[in-house]
Amino acid sequence: MDKYDVLPQQLLFEGTCVGANFFEPEIPNNKHFFSVHDPEYFFDLLNITLSKKEERKIGFPLTEQLIAREMVIADGTMKASEFAIQHGIAMNIAGGTHHAFTNRGEGFCMLNDQAIGAKYIQKKGLANKILIIDLDVHQGNGTAEIFQNDPSVFTFSMHGKSNYPFHKEQSDLDIHLENHISDTAYLNILKETLPKLITQEKPDFIYYLCGVDILESDKLGKLSVSIEGCKERDRYVLQTCYDHSIPVMCSMGGGYSEDLKIIVNAHANTFRAAQDIFF
Repeated sequence: MDKYDVLPQQLLFEGTCVGANFFEPEIPNNKHFFSVHDPEYFFDLLNITLSKKEERKIGFPLTEQLIAREMVIADGTMKASEFAIQHGIAMNIAGGTHHAFTNRGEGFCMLNDQAIGAKYIQKKGLANKILIIDLDVHQGNGTAEIFQNDPSVFTFSMHGKSNYPFHKEQSDLDIHLENHISDTAYLNILKETLPKLITQEKPDFIYYLCGVDILESDKLGKLSVSIEGCKERDRYVLQTCYDHSIPVMCSMGGGYSEDLKIIVNAHANTFRAAQDIFF
């Protein structure tokens, strides 16, 4: 999507970021994927030997370039996780591939970047208890499945009740939102829920999937959150992480408004909030 090229340009142009703030991920060692994904699925994906049915579930024809891009996205999230531990916060301009399951891909997602990142920092001894806050408009069904029997990672998904995926998995906490929910109602639910979760779970690292497909302008969203409401959502989540001294790594997730400027501005607000709060 064009937003992945335009967003960093916008952040540089307005001075929210400078060139030194960016890093370029690479294709990582295959071993990092095996902590999350079944080797058989991974190699079928890598070799483009998935069945036609499996490929249709992912949503687009597979190519070597597409799969390499997904692997690079995962590396970006792994590296950003380490940067977050050093600096308090780090971002992946892409990522949020939360429809990727242990043994299959769905919904344009093939490798679950935040799940891979979570197991990566745990294996390195950089985090013990992880909280995943998924505020994309679509449920993080793949993430829920991956961690369904893993008490070291708590999955929280707040998403559209009637939106994709139509068969929902069970996260540790799911909040199903009615269509056309307003800013006030949305933010009240979030602000009532998040502090309790942090007190209850005591995470030492947070992954935040900050999709902007909750916007009322989004083609796929079905919610009625304004650009200001989305901005306040990000500010609140990041301020909460900062106030509790919990490192947070953000993946941008979805955004499908007709006007590219709306998508870029909404994603840029996440970076603006990060700069204001952490730096």
